[in-house]
Amino acid sequence: MTDHPRLGVVIATRDRCERLAVTLRQLRRLPERPEILVADNASTDGTRAMVARHFPGVRVLALPVNHGALARNHGVRALDTPYVAFSDDDSWWAPGALGRAAELFDAHPRLGLIAARTLVGPGADPDPLNDVLAGSPLGPAADLPGTQVLGFLACGAVVRRSAHLDAGGFHRLLFFGGEETLLAYDLAARGWGVTHCPDVVAHHHPAPAARPGRPALQRRNAVLTAWLRRPVPYALARTGTLAAEARDDDQARRALREVLARLPAALRERRPLPPHVERAARLLEPERTTV
Repeated sequence: MTDHPRLGVVIATRDRCERLAVTLRQLRRLPERPEILVADNASTDGTRAMVARHFPGVRVLALPVNHGALARNHGVRALDTPYVAFSDDDSWWAPGALGRAAELFDAHPRLGLIAARTLVGPGADPDPLNDVLAGSPLGPAADLPGTQVLGFLACGAVVRRSAHLDAGGFHRLLFFGGEETLLAYDLAARGWGVTHCPDVVAHHHPAPAARPGRPALQRRNAVLTAWLRRPVPYALARTGTLAAEARDDDQARRALREVLARLPAALRERRPLPPHVERAARLLEPERTTV
C-alpha cells in the first residue's frame, strides 16, 4: 500500500540480489511510501524469490531476457503513477526527496525530468557530476526550476511518466552504459524541460570494483548517440577520434567494433535534433562532459 499514489520507483536489476535487498530496505523507509517496482532482467540468483519472501509489497516485473536499461521503460509502462523515480540496485532516495520532486512537477507543467544531487557512499560524498550539472551553461528557464541540462545520472533521476513515454524512453540500440544523454536530447526535442534540482537528493552506493567492459560501452554509446541525433560531420569526427584511440587501446577497439556493428541500425533510426536543441548541445561541447 502506498501513501503517495503520485509517486513510483522503478529499479532495474540483474543478478545483484544482496545489493537489491539493501536498496529495497532503504526505499521502504521513505516517508512518501512510493509504489516500488523491480524490473528484473532475467536474474538467475534468486532475486525474484528474495523480493517475494522479504518484500511482499514490492511488485516484480519478471522480464524473460536481459533488456539492460530498457527494463526501466518496461517499469514506467507498468506503473500508472504520474511521476516515476529511477533507482539502481545500489541506490535510493533521501527522505523527502520524492515529495519535493512531486511538488516541482506539479508547479512546472513543462518539466519532464529532474536530475538530482547525488551523494556517494557511506560518507555521502558529493558526486563530481553535481558541480557539472549545477554549472551548466544552459542556465535557468522562466518556466522551469533549477538549471537546464542535457544529461543526468539515471539512478538520480525522476521523470514525468507522460514525458518519458512521449520521448520514447531509453533507446534500445544503446542497451546500457551512458544511455542518459540520448534520453535528455529526446525529451528536449519534444519540448520537455530537463533540469538539475539540487534539493532533490539521491544516494548512490556503487560497488568498489568497476564493472568490466563498462568504459567500452560508454564510449560506444557516445558515438552511437552522435549518429542517432547529431550532425553528420560531428558524428564522423567522434568516430574518427575513437578509431584513432583504438590503435593503442583495447577498450576503444571493442567500442569501435560495436559501433560499426550497430551503425546501420543507427542510421535507420537517425533523427537529428531540432536546431535549438543542437545549439544547446553545442554550447556544452567545450565542457567535454555528459551534461
